[in-house]
Amino acid sequence: MTTTGTLRYRVASQNPRAHLFDLRLSIPEEPSSLTPADENNAPARALTLSLPAWIPGSYMIRDFARHLIKVHAQDATGPIRVEKRDKQTWHLPATRGTVTLSYQVHAGELSVRAAHLDHTHGYFNGVCLFLQVEGCEDWPCELDIERPKDPCAADWRLATSLTSAGASAWGFGHYRADNYAELIDHPVEMGRFALVEFSVRGIPHAMAISGHQRADLERLSRDLSKTCEQQAALFSELPIERYLFLTQVVGNGYGGLEHRASSSLICNRDDLPRQGDSDTSEGYRRFLGLCSHEYFHLWNVKRIRPQVFAEQGLMREVHTRLLWFFEGVTSYYDDLALVRAGLISPKDYLGLLANSISRVRRDPGRLRQTLAESSFDAWTKFYQQDANAPNAIVSYYTKGALIALALDLTIRHRSHGHHSLDDVMQALWQRYGRNDIGVPEQAPEQLAAEVTGIDLTTFFAQALDDTADIDLTPLFASLGITMHLRPAKDDKDLGGAPDQPTAIEPQPSIGARTQAQGAELKLAAVINDRPAERAGLAPGDILVAIDGLRVDGNNFNTLLARCPIGKLVAFHAFRRDELHRFELIPEPAPADICELILMEQPPAAALKARAAWLHTQP
Repeated sequence: MTTTGTLRYRVASQNPRAHLFDLRLSIPEEPSSLTPADENNAPARALTLSLPAWIPGSYMIRDFARHLIKVHAQDATGPIRVEKRDKQTWHLPATRGTVTLSYQVHAGELSVRAAHLDHTHGYFNGVCLFLQVEGCEDWPCELDIERPKDPCAADWRLATSLTSAGASAWGFGHYRADNYAELIDHPVEMGRFALVEFSVRGIPHAMAISGHQRADLERLSRDLSKTCEQQAALFSELPIERYLFLTQVVGNGYGGLEHRASSSLICNRDDLPRQGDSDTSEGYRRFLGLCSHEYFHLWNVKRIRPQVFAEQGLMREVHTRLLWFFEGVTSYYDDLALVRAGLISPKDYLGLLANSISRVRRDPGRLRQTLAESSFDAWTKFYQQDANAPNAIVSYYTKGALIALALDLTIRHRSHGHHSLDDVMQALWQRYGRNDIGVPEQAPEQLAAEVTGIDLTTFFAQALDDTADIDLTPLFASLGITMHLRPAKDDKDLGGAPDQPTAIEPQPSIGARTQAQGAELKLAAVINDRPAERAGLAPGDILVAIDGLRVDGNNFNTLLARCPIGKLVAFHAFRRDELHRFELIPEPAPADICELILMEQPPAAALKARAAWLHTQP
């Protein structure tokens, strides 16, 4: 189809308690001089419709069509046949006039990537609900969202960043989108939600918070405003008319997904700031970091985006070696914005960096998979991790953030403070994002060299296509920061930013990570070529005794600490329903935990460089 009509979608629900959205899609005859009375005599046309297999920002095939229940169709002649072509595609071989399809979608997954509906609220992403009409991807779309037909929804409101076409603020009704891609990039929340509203550079922002909470919303408004202002300052402009955070509060959950003018978040109830509490808890810092991360995506990945994302669709995997940049650089800037905004201290920020360094260094997978490979294989390896993941892969989020850190500090050091990664991001925005041009695979590397005037060939070769660790020690030293590596205290230790290096004698280690499951202690991961693997222990084994003593999640570290290094110790474990004895020789824990310590008397140049990096006073 080459001419343009308007696709009309309707979302309703007769029974939200059954978790069912009712969908209707009307596809008009291509614009012509035909009157409704002539539709029966119009030439027959074939239509093909599909539902995306994945959602932008989450690189895994999710097959949203599996939640779709029976497609019915009719045209000017009455009911018509619908053929299923594959797992996500439907074909109407001969239609006349306006075609109307009706179907239901089961919405049972409370996730930022999916759709959820019950008697308390409704939420959906467009990829879960809206069929795409082949050849009509550029047609404008109209969307009617009806209040669910149940007394539970009598006082519900609606939050979305879609453009209203008659719907009142926070109300059900009529919305529009310029095309299908825009239609599916604005998630919708309906229910009883709290609102936090603020302004950034004259642009209205809001957060709709669903779920039970008693948070300090005034503080949240202030802190979000400061965070968003930091990100906007980096790019010098906001490419939106308004922005919306959709936040679902739960007892235990965490996650986010970016969209073109909004983001969807899930957080723990205790992560939100409490009334009367002026301290920044670890949970609240984590939540602000999540908000900062998704907001940075407003530029990086939603507009500064891989060329292949612009060229290919959502029906199958789209591979790029740039996820380290679009997610890793974003992960670098998320917490950096918090310290630049004054919401956390420089020391707290160094503690977060130390945790990230420890996460990367403690897994041997970093020595087997390059960052470019991690990006390319995200679909099958990062998003479908198994128990061997610590041995086989590295996160393009976490290591990508460390490479972004190293790139930033390298540029600052080698340019004597005249350039930084900030300049590279601004150049990418001006050349690609602002003009809606896809970013070629080599563009970030080339533009970094062009903007800074520094030859970064060796840096990128090692960072992206090699598995050797980047040496961060001299880079931190140039900022008056000492990087110290030490053995772990236990398998939960991630280091931090103490005043002085922590002196720790190497503890006995078996090279395994445990997970308590009720009264049982399961091996969650076994590290290659370490005592547990050499003895034959495997992920999934249930430990029951160490050195003849019963073990559980409460005393594992205590019993392990008593084991002599270099001598045989008996471990007993169940594999399936069979009891096995394993003889291990514990070894000293490796020095893979990072601490970052502020030097007591750093050179003035280091203080100046650190202040320029963190936007603090020297």
